[in-house]
Amino acid sequence: MFTHKDIEMRTIFVVNCIEHDRSLRVNSGELMLEEFEGDKKKTLTKFPFQKLLALFIIGHITVTTPLIDKCKKYGVALVVMKPNLRPVFFWANSAEANYLLRKRQFEYSTEDLSIAKCIVYNKMLNQKAALAKTRKKDSYTVDAIKQCDAALVTLPDVDEYNQLMGLEGTVAKTYFSAYYQNQNWRGRHPRMKSDVLNVTLDIGYSILFNFMESFIRMFGFDLYVGVYHRLWFKRKSLVCDLMEPFRCIIDHAALLAFNRKQFSEKDFTLIKQEYHLKYEKCADYYRVFYDELIARKMDIFKFVQQYYRCFMGCKSVKEYPIFEF
Repeated sequence: MFTHKDIEMRTIFVVNCIEHDRSLRVNSGELMLEEFEGDKKKTLTKFPFQKLLALFIIGHITVTTPLIDKCKKYGVALVVMKPNLRPVFFWANSAEANYLLRKRQFEYSTEDLSIAKCIVYNKMLNQKAALAKTRKKDSYTVDAIKQCDAALVTLPDVDEYNQLMGLEGTVAKTYFSAYYQNQNWRGRHPRMKSDVLNVTLDIGYSILFNFMESFIRMFGFDLYVGVYHRLWFKRKSLVCDLMEPFRCIIDHAALLAFNRKQFSEKDFTLIKQEYHLKYEKCADYYRVFYDELIARKMDIFKFVQQYYRCFMGCKSVKEYPIFEF
């Protein structure tokens, strides 16, 4: 598995092929990134495989046998993603044989809420931080922050699953109402496409989900076995769990984009009472969320790595990672 030395000495290399015609090839044992300019190829950078922790390719590209062979030799995780960051190809040599981790996941009791409460705690903590970053002093924001504080105090005493979900939902309702009070907020309605802001958040959360999945795969987790979200057909419950503390990144990016007029209701069409983002605007929306998440790629990797170590080591919840927004 990946160590602290790997993080210090190696990097996650992201190749953006969404807007540029680029190619990767192996030359003299190094990774070469090239870009087509007319009939010519221009070398953008060279990178030794020894310095690579993972190679993320976003967009359409050809992956060659020598590239996969070098990634295998040097233990580089290779992830190829669509423009919406959905992984279409994943390979990591170190993750394939980690049966002990998957055994531990299936043995974990659904009655144990300790890790689930840690995840919800981190989510509420970041919701409070996001509200504080707005610097608003109106009654909605002040009340929402107070409710976050009260919930954080109450959380350790929660001992029932439905009670935990209820507490999270109550805080989220107040948080969204205060955070998007100037955006004509009418409630969170996932996948219903009832208004522009909800559709935008759905897009952002989907991109976050796909990005998080790539990191979780690097450690060999069974994506369908979570600690908070329960087993459900085709639902990657663990990804749903670990993305919770990072949702604030998407919330903040969406708020800033609407305030700066990067996002607008004009970018959507209304079809049968459902809002749909215009095709020509998809790249602009993807780019806003993509830039925010790529800037946090090492934070996300370290979070998943620390979660893996704590989970495998059956450590106290006090040692589980906390992402600070």
